[in-house]
Amino acid sequence: MTSHWAAFATAEPDLAKTVEARFALHTHHVLATLRKDGSPRTSGLEVRFLDGELWLGMMPGSLKARDLERDPRFALQTNPGEGTTMGGGDVRISGRAHLVEDPAVITGYTSRVDVPDPDDFHLFRTEVTEVTRTYIEDDTYLVAQVWKPGEAVRTMKRR
Repeated sequence: MTSHWAAFATAEPDLAKTVEARFALHTHHVLATLRKDGSPRTSGLEVRFLDGELWLGMMPGSLKARDLERDPRFALQTNPGEGTTMGGGDVRISGRAHLVEDPAVITGYTSRVDVPDPDDFHLFRTEVTEVTRTYIEDDTYLVAQVWKPGEAVRTMKRR
């Protein structure tokens, strides 16, 4: 089953707001892609939530862009920030990234997002396959919330 960000936000609005707020705390986050040999590659990345979509933009010819063109699977993790407390918890999004080639979609994106060269970058629209939030509750429990398309959020707690 596939899902755009809007489907997640409709199904689980409170968790979606928490996730978006967590990403908004910092500009750069960590993107994991798969290299040609199947090993993982991590890279810094800015993300945008616009029009019910999670967008990934990157420089043309970048290794992460080439990875995604070859194999669209990705994992995205929020920047933990400074110190040991992660306000809002740790958030990860997994899915598939699809290169956008429609000039109208690209123009719509670049008209609202500052892109160094709107005519020379890669824009990927994502398909979300999992959202995970992990946080500490009451200084006692480790809580993990996991959402997958077509399923309710599962919440697990452990001491």
